[in-house]
Amino acid sequence: MRILLIQPMMNMRPMDTRLKTRMSPSLALLTLLRLTPEGNEVILINENLQPLDFDNPADLVGITVTLDVMPRACRIAEEFQRRGIPVVAGGIHITACPEECLPHFDAVCVGPAERVWARMVQDAAGKQLNRIYRDMENFRGEELASPLYGGIDTSPYLYSNVITTSHGCPNRCDFCYNSCKNRLYVRRPIPDVLSDIKDLKTRHILFIDDNFIGDASYTRLLLQELRGMNLKWSAAVTTKILDFPELLDLMEKTGCQSLFIGFETLNNSALQGVHKDNRFERYEALIKAIHDRGIMINASLVFGLDGDGPEVFPRTLDWLVKNRIETMTAHILTPYPGTELYRRMEAEGRITQRDLSQYNTAHVVFAPRDMTAEELYNGYLWMYRRFYAFRSILRRMPQMKKQRMSYLLFNLLYRKFGRLTAILAWLVSMGALGRWAARLSYRIR
Repeated sequence: MRILLIQPMMNMRPMDTRLKTRMSPSLALLTLLRLTPEGNEVILINENLQPLDFDNPADLVGITVTLDVMPRACRIAEEFQRRGIPVVAGGIHITACPEECLPHFDAVCVGPAERVWARMVQDAAGKQLNRIYRDMENFRGEELASPLYGGIDTSPYLYSNVITTSHGCPNRCDFCYNSCKNRLYVRRPIPDVLSDIKDLKTRHILFIDDNFIGDASYTRLLLQELRGMNLKWSAAVTTKILDFPELLDLMEKTGCQSLFIGFETLNNSALQGVHKDNRFERYEALIKAIHDRGIMINASLVFGLDGDGPEVFPRTLDWLVKNRIETMTAHILTPYPGTELYRRMEAEGRITQRDLSQYNTAHVVFAPRDMTAEELYNGYLWMYRRFYAFRSILRRMPQMKKQRMSYLLFNLLYRKFGRLTAILAWLVSMGALGRWAARLSYRIR
């Protein structure tokens, strides 16, 4: 069979540039490439890189679906189905809301694809597709397949050195997909993770787990194995990392450069309202512990939580600058369908927008409780403008000289002048640009 695996065009947020659309390849599609039985021809198509030709001959189409690309995925499916080609879909949105998604596709995959993808391909070949494929009971981390990293040309991507050590998260914050009914949390065998690192043939690694420290004992064993590998790496953790100083020590020793942390808000009552296990009074001790070890911080923030009014924006900006937070990723609170937050807001009649293309954390799709929708949206944009203004960049400059190059590259070339940098990428490949940045930042060749 000839199979097309498609990543739909992403919906860019106001601060995004072409750099965002070409950040890294889809690990989901690379994993399907690994899982496809021999004897089938597989073509990977990323709409962010190339236009989609609906007359491209195929026997089966597979689409990976995140929430905000769902409308585009439906249009893609409709076009291929009109040509008599079956279309199957999977991904985080499909897993969260399979019943709502099913009418748009010939079949859907709920949860991990490792146990079901080969069966879907076989059933499609025999024209006997079932409607729903789901096999998650007692799913083990040992079953998680490695992406086929060498299966595509990575030069169009800024980074292709992305690895997962786990799937899911043990926490169940109301606004996160991990509060959905079909989510799992499993850890990959450490030898598999080490094998992926070796396959990538680079010292610069981006771990993209939902929560790199979801199982502290596992993380400790992994970090011990990373010692001596001379890596430079980044990951996402929760504020609970403060409870594990020995992990922070190991992170420093193994080459951790930055940590993405979900601070979300400075308001404890707002945190409690979404069952986020953070406490504001611990934040500054956490920041000091991380900075003392020469590690930078990317603060993830959510605006629009119940209890946060318009004053949250200047207060948060002042706090970020005071604590020299190196980078910030801000989000407008978005009630993803399938989450506990969505169920609650739906019951309260607070959902104001049904167009899923707007659900990319850059639009107000619900009725805020403590500010107007306009105040929330304008405050969100104001935060980005002020945080990445020259004055703020200078005031937040890391005290450790070794961090300044990577700090300036991100704050200036990626955020402040991202559109100019994206134009530069037309002259050189994204991959070359990423390698150049790593070389300047970390002396990685």
